[in-house]
Amino acid sequence: MNLFSLRRTPPSLDDLAVDTFRPLRSDNLSSEFLMPSVERPSQIFVRGQGSWLWDSDERAYLDFSQGGGANSLGHSPSVLVNAISEQARSLINPGVGLHNRGMLSLAEQLCARTGSDQAYLLNSGSEACDAAIQLARKWGQRHRGGASLIIVANQRPGMTSTGDFHHVPFNDLMAMHAAVDARTVAIMLEPIQSEAGVIPATESYLKGVERLCRELGILLILDEVQTGIGRCGTLLAEESYGVRADIVVLGGGLGGGVPLGALLARGKACCFDIGDLVGTHHGNALMTVAGLVVLDSVQDHGFLDHVGQTGQHLREGLQRLSHRYGHGELRGQGLLWGLSLSDDSADAVVKSALYEGLLLTAPQPDCLRFTPALSVSKANIDEMLLRLARAFSRVRTAQLQCRRGIAV
Repeated sequence: MNLFSLRRTPPSLDDLAVDTFRPLRSDNLSSEFLMPSVERPSQIFVRGQGSWLWDSDERAYLDFSQGGGANSLGHSPSVLVNAISEQARSLINPGVGLHNRGMLSLAEQLCARTGSDQAYLLNSGSEACDAAIQLARKWGQRHRGGASLIIVANQRPGMTSTGDFHHVPFNDLMAMHAAVDARTVAIMLEPIQSEAGVIPATESYLKGVERLCRELGILLILDEVQTGIGRCGTLLAEESYGVRADIVVLGGGLGGGVPLGALLARGKACCFDIGDLVGTHHGNALMTVAGLVVLDSVQDHGFLDHVGQTGQHLREGLQRLSHRYGHGELRGQGLLWGLSLSDDSADAVVKSALYEGLLLTAPQPDCLRFTPALSVSKANIDEMLLRLARAFSRVRTAQLQCRRGIAV
């Protein structure tokens, strides 16, 4: 089967302009019993392989979202499928109160490969972030006179501060200096603000934040849920910046699509006691074997070089398209990129891309995000660029039709 020849029949321009087109599906399944959470297209996806997904009508889609980067090795990689299948036949979850080999091996490997001293395994990156906050505040109770305030650097506007958190603008070192006081126990931030539109920290900013933490004796927490496990071309994004956090949060890509997160602690930050963390599925044998497969794959010889090379290929292609269609800045690193658009048409582009058999996400109204499988090929990237160009053209044509209609 030639995947590149499988094309969706595009909707009419009128359909795209008024956003009424809804593709048909052959399944009799309905979403009426599903609680609303996020807006989803009506297609039902039934299988995947690498960078491709197929729906229940056997239409093929090139996936450059990969569950927001969670599918780090792509859809159903054989090495992950085989490991999970073999593990499921022997042991799935002996219980959080008992050791299993996967739990011990993954904790050891994470610490060895990231220079950490302790690791705790959870179900998701959001759980790991909560655990990091809990760990920092326990450290504050022990070593900083009960300090509990956490300074959070965030690009998105409208973030309000509370008694426990104080939000400051991202990439603003002066604002960070002004916010820290005797109540502060830690500074927490993402090296690249993914949901805000893929906004990278500048090197001078991140190093300045690290220096501030060291001078004041407070903790640096890096949320690497989106950027860790090879996504930025290094195992952790902190390596590319030349900084070192006291606490690192991992999720998303660590499980390769299986729910898995990790909390890493270094040096003075290692202060949890028995009973401080508990979870029914934490560190179970099935999900930890997935984490081991992903970690081994990413650390395999040449893998991160591949991420760097394909990331450069993707960057160059997106820059050409941006210039051709008059769009804006391209931001990111490795295989995490955000493209600013010239207007708030990101949702329309995502819908149009779906018609072209391309899956993308739009974290902001004027930004597209690209998080392909770390194993993506240059051929896949070239095909993506062709489909994205058609999506751009279709949206532009629809916009012109709308303007003409208004003018008439």
